[in-house]
Amino acid sequence: MESRTLWQIVCVVLVAVLSEFAFGVELTFELLDNKRDCFYEEIQKNTTCVLEFQVVTGGSYDVDVTIEAPTKDVIYRQVKAQYDSHKFTAPMSGTYTVCFSNEFSTFSHKLVYMDFQVGEEQPLPGADHVTVMTQLEFVTSEIHKSLTSIIDYQTHHRLREAQGKKRADDLNKRVFYWSLLEFTAILLISLGQVFILKNFFTDKNSAGASTDRFRMTSRLTFQD
Repeated sequence: MESRTLWQIVCVVLVAVLSEFAFGVELTFELLDNKRDCFYEEIQKNTTCVLEFQVVTGGSYDVDVTIEAPTKDVIYRQVKAQYDSHKFTAPMSGTYTVCFSNEFSTFSHKLVYMDFQVGEEQPLPGADHVTVMTQLEFVTSEIHKSLTSIIDYQTHHRLREAQGKKRADDLNKRVFYWSLLEFTAILLISLGQVFILKNFFTDKNSAGASTDRFRMTSRLTFQD
């Protein structure tokens, strides 16, 4: 009996998690330089929406973000933002526009993560009744909330991990190229010093030999 109850809990939680993924709008996309990408969503009046974004890689990790109502009125705007979360209630029914702009960048591509939730979270299957929940339903609901929080934390940690890895790779490349430049400069300076010193002693020896030959010639002429 306990094993059957446990399997019922697991099945309900899995269905809830799958439904969470089905109704959530969550994606990661590449935003090219001098480009502006927009997403459109049909939203009913008085619907609560949450927009969360973060620039994972590229340039200075910043983008311009705007949310426009069906009347083209700007509900939300951020200029050169790295990450943010905005919650709003739709004032009217219609098509809302979420735009990400990288038009201020001339050569840097950006990798942007976006999570756009429309409406309240879907209730658990069979738990949307108005009566008092049973112990099984209560435990299932708590497990569902914990799993949702775990998924959110994992998403944020993976984004931070990807961002940190990208910055570490960029730093590693800069250190490598700078070390290569220093090595080349030291090698050229060393070769230059050796060449200059070699010419210096070669010229000195040539001058001494010429002086000796001049003295020898003068003595022979005097003796004659």
